[in-house]
Amino acid sequence: MPVSAREAGRTEAPVASGSPVTEVSESVVRVRVPLPDSAGPRPEACDWLSYLRFRHEDGPAESADADRILVAQPGILEGAGAFDSVARNTVAAAAASGAHIEFWALDRRSNCLEDGTGVRAGLEHEDVHLAVDYYYRQKEIDGRKFAGYQTNDQVRWLQNVGLEQTVRDQYDLMAAELPDQRARKEKMLCGGHSLGGVLTAYFAEWDFDGNRATTDDAGYNQCSGYFALDTRIEKGLPGLGGQVPVEWIPLLQFGAGAVQAGFDTGIIPRALSAPAVVNTETMNLLAIAGLAANIAPEGQSDLATYIPSSFNQDMTYRLLFSKDYPTFVKGSPTVKDFRFTNAAALGGLLDDHSQPLAFMQASVGFWDGGKIVDKEFPAPNNLEELGLGGLTRLLGTEKKAIPDEPGGPLFTWRNYDRVGAPDDPVHKSKDGTPFTAAGKEVTDIAELARSLSEHPLDFTEHYFPTRMVADIALAGAPGIADGAVHEGGIAANPVINLQAGDGLGAGDPQPGDVIAPGYQHIDVLTASAVQNDGEPEPISTNLAAFAIR
Repeated sequence: MPVSAREAGRTEAPVASGSPVTEVSESVVRVRVPLPDSAGPRPEACDWLSYLRFRHEDGPAESADADRILVAQPGILEGAGAFDSVARNTVAAAAASGAHIEFWALDRRSNCLEDGTGVRAGLEHEDVHLAVDYYYRQKEIDGRKFAGYQTNDQVRWLQNVGLEQTVRDQYDLMAAELPDQRARKEKMLCGGHSLGGVLTAYFAEWDFDGNRATTDDAGYNQCSGYFALDTRIEKGLPGLGGQVPVEWIPLLQFGAGAVQAGFDTGIIPRALSAPAVVNTETMNLLAIAGLAANIAPEGQSDLATYIPSSFNQDMTYRLLFSKDYPTFVKGSPTVKDFRFTNAAALGGLLDDHSQPLAFMQASVGFWDGGKIVDKEFPAPNNLEELGLGGLTRLLGTEKKAIPDEPGGPLFTWRNYDRVGAPDDPVHKSKDGTPFTAAGKEVTDIAELARSLSEHPLDFTEHYFPTRMVADIALAGAPGIADGAVHEGGIAANPVINLQAGDGLGAGDPQPGDVIAPGYQHIDVLTASAVQNDGEPEPISTNLAAFAIR
């Protein structure tokens, strides 16, 4: 394809970054690849595919001249911005070995529905209230008002963006950006985090021209290798025994026809959503919390009081910040009765000693500044003793902890690299053991805050298409994954499995795995370039070595 024709439907703009890995440049790329008319009415922005392009400042300007290109699919509820740290660290590690590689963090098509205006303005003006006022008080920014979070009826077209469309989008983007199939096969490596490993497995087996006798178009012939970030290149969800829980979509038990009827009528939410914790608004709240911690980490957080109260807000805080069942039932004390710094508020939302869902956990340090006790809700800390160790796949491996002085001191956050320092009080669980140690903390909370709030393609995915997990669950039904015909596609290329030592795959290590001790599921994306033992970050170091082997 002539460059002029390609550029007519393509934009690329630099992204300013506060990352300490200054040798890596970032840009946001958008390529026009319209959905078929059968997808239904949708915003024009949703006819574009986007990704974050990371490359070394001394590397070639054109992707075609790079030594290798890593193409990464995000996990569930995840956006391109989540790959920020691992992308930068991997590109820098490769450059240190004399190779110039690129890392493309894909943003799935559904992210076109997000409105980052408030967060971007808040970052520019260093004012988190500006962001909150935009999303909650109808304050205009540059003449624009927030239209509200999209309803199920407004995102009807998402029911047509499932497995087939997602792997097709990746193929179309790769082919548009690097039209020469032989170059793609030589230079590109395909992979992802969490669900991204599953999508890569289907991509590897997919036939993109409808003729299985021709293989230049086959997914495995677009990649020279695969990489799995706390996942596997397998056609089953990681950490869930490969299966989609029926509780997510109850109509699954009645088959593909019932599921289709559920989407058509709107009985099945077209974007994955729960009444609290996991929904569109809460994903945006993580960006706002990241913004506050990015701007003023030691400032006192007022998000719990400044953001207007709602069922989602109150129940999310109640679920995340209740010490035990009596506290949850009584509803007191609430998070509003405590004083936190902005960094501590963010830690309370995502750290593995507070966040109850394993797939949303990172190891970013620990509470500080006051009395800390065991958090025994929604589950006790002695699951193994109770014979409930299997729940750690859902809830994570670490004991949960929580401040216990309502109306008391300003609780602060001890960053990952200050755990175990001489001034560390070493908070202990009721059994007398420390809640954490330096070897268990790997992600800089300042970098997590920056990644959550800085990127034009953000860290989270506000409108994850439920169709995606429904298709994976029903892949054997006619018309769902009919394109996955190249059964040897996964085995056709080498793979590197990069696993979090305490992550979703921790219970099933395989020969050849690269295991990062102490890492949680999110840490494989966010871990700092230098770890507490003084060694380079192992996920990115090994990924870079695999890419340039």
